[in-house]
Amino acid sequence: MHEMLQALSSRRFAAPSNCLRYRSVRRRLASKATPNPIPATFLRGGTSKGIFLNRDHLPGDRSQWASICLGIMGSPDTANGLQINGMGGGISSLSKICVVGAPSESQKAQGLDAEYTFIQVGIRDSAVEFSGNCGNLSSMVGAFALQEGICSRDGAPVETTTRVFNTNTNSHIHTTFPVTSVSGRVVPKLDLPQTAVAGVPGKASQIILEFPKPAGALTSKLLPSGNPVDIIDVQARPGTRVPVSLVDATNPTVFITLPDLTRILNIPPPFNIDFSNDAVLEFVESVRTQSAIKMGLDPFAQAQPKVAVISPPAAQDHDIYIQAYSMGVPHKAVPMTVGLCLGVAANIEGSLVQKIARGSENRATSRGLLTMKHPSGSVEVGAEFEADGSVKSARTVRTGRWLMRGFVYW
Repeated sequence: MHEMLQALSSRRFAAPSNCLRYRSVRRRLASKATPNPIPATFLRGGTSKGIFLNRDHLPGDRSQWASICLGIMGSPDTANGLQINGMGGGISSLSKICVVGAPSESQKAQGLDAEYTFIQVGIRDSAVEFSGNCGNLSSMVGAFALQEGICSRDGAPVETTTRVFNTNTNSHIHTTFPVTSVSGRVVPKLDLPQTAVAGVPGKASQIILEFPKPAGALTSKLLPSGNPVDIIDVQARPGTRVPVSLVDATNPTVFITLPDLTRILNIPPPFNIDFSNDAVLEFVESVRTQSAIKMGLDPFAQAQPKVAVISPPAAQDHDIYIQAYSMGVPHKAVPMTVGLCLGVAANIEGSLVQKIARGSENRATSRGLLTMKHPSGSVEVGAEFEADGSVKSARTVRTGRWLMRGFVYW
């Protein structure tokens, strides 16, 4: 029975031309008109969900993508912020799109299997951000490319590594995941009970997500300001200054400490903070905008930089606690690029992350994994460094799942 379902799944994914409706859409695609609806796949990657589109189904001019992305997600939803009129879920981790296409000839020569663009779609506004990447959804780009036939594999391997290029950060990303052969075609096998990730029930196939040379993803520098710690003026509270670590690895991130936040906001012990409190949000956004300027980024682009409030471990099962903010709201898990950035920052001498993480000095020597705890559980992240101190790679473990494939209206 399992083999039969696999075969049916393969035919459904690989040969949709048997469907009259799909042939009609394909004819319209060939005529250069953008169809409505368009073929789409709905996927979970890590603790995020998003719509995956084949680049061939979209206009060649990327400036025309915004209206399509907003329509798909049901944005802007000024009524209640639930994106009830589209595929979005009312929070940043559920308002994402990945556009995946074949690599260019020069990219093929570099051994790349696919190219993709990540799009963060606003919820209550019409923001369509191309300024950063999503680590969670990145873990599924290779699997999607293999399933879609954008790339292929020969033989009967039990696992494969895909190498893809992210246009947002001009970086290479590797994913390694199990595969199987169905009707002579190698396809991803994501239903193995191999591992679990915090924030997602049950187990699934292990996906190793690796970012080679992740430093300077958007700013070209691991430390955009040149310092492991900077002092930022908090405009929301005139006369107030706060230490921050500004680190750009996989995605630019602003690290601030919970003790500093509670001190500035005058929150008494035991520091039971509502991270969605208006005063906290105002403080975080003020720090983000001022840090963006210091990092040479657009302070009005809400997607970048991310902000992470870090604090010392409260138990022996983790090294550091993190509360991440994305698109102006506290994240219920942690954006994986932020987690990977934290793994790198833990090895930067003098950074706030290194000072707080338990055993960080040993980790800087051993390049071991660091366990970070977040609101939905914990995850291990790590970084490998070259002898000259440059970042060789950052990696973590993710899982993913096919949720739906068909057509999406915009």
